Amino acid sequence: MHLSIVIPAYNEATGLPATLLPLQAMRSRGVEIVLADGGSGDGTPAVAKPWADQVIKAPKGRARQMNAGAAAAHGDTLLFLHADCLLPADGDEWIAIALANGRTWGRFDIGISGRHPFLPVIAWFINRRSRLTGIATGDQGIFATREAWQQCGGFPDQPLMEDVEFCKRMKRISPPARLPAVLVTSGRRWERRGVWKTIWLMWRLRLQYFLGADPALLHASYYGR
Repeated sequence: MHLSIVIPAYNEATGLPATLLPLQAMRSRGVEIVLADGGSGDGTPAVAKPWADQVIKAPKGRARQMNAGAAAAHGDTLLFLHADCLLPADGDEWIAIALANGRTWGRFDIGISGRHPFLPVIAWFINRRSRLTGIATGDQGIFATREAWQQCGGFPDQPLMEDVEFCKRMKRISPPARLPAVLVTSGRRWERRGVWKTIWLMWRLRLQYFLGADPALLHASYYGR
């Protein structure tokens, strides 16, 4: 297995070193780091350059950035990591084990960093939901073989719920692997907007998407534009 980690980023210069520094041990084991920048204005590419094998420019939008990063990557296995997530130190080894056991894609369990006491409960529900549905969100560290990623057409070119749609397509190829190693994602969106407000918003958007709502309208609702 040759693993490439694809990180979509937009104005993440402040927190990016915390994500990239722990990945350097994996780079010494042959893991490739590809950062796909969506036109940041805060110096994100310059911050990433010493810590990544490739820093590329991509059209803004998480799906487009991840697809561009995957196209530029050299690995036969792809891990899509959000810029505010901390991968387990042995995350590459867990992925190798899952693939050796016949799986073609999967995701990690997550923990959520932050001060609010309800964040661990949210993480528990997210992990439980993914186990029951086989659907993961991008901050759970979705990985796939390049062959499977290509077979399902990569991430759909839509501004929101691209991760949900990708997982739905991947489930037609094989069930996902659930890696028990914990990937830690930032709780900033919950703390910034309010925990209960964010939970309600996300469930409402998911229901609307399930009922056929336009992802562009959901994106505007999520980001307040």
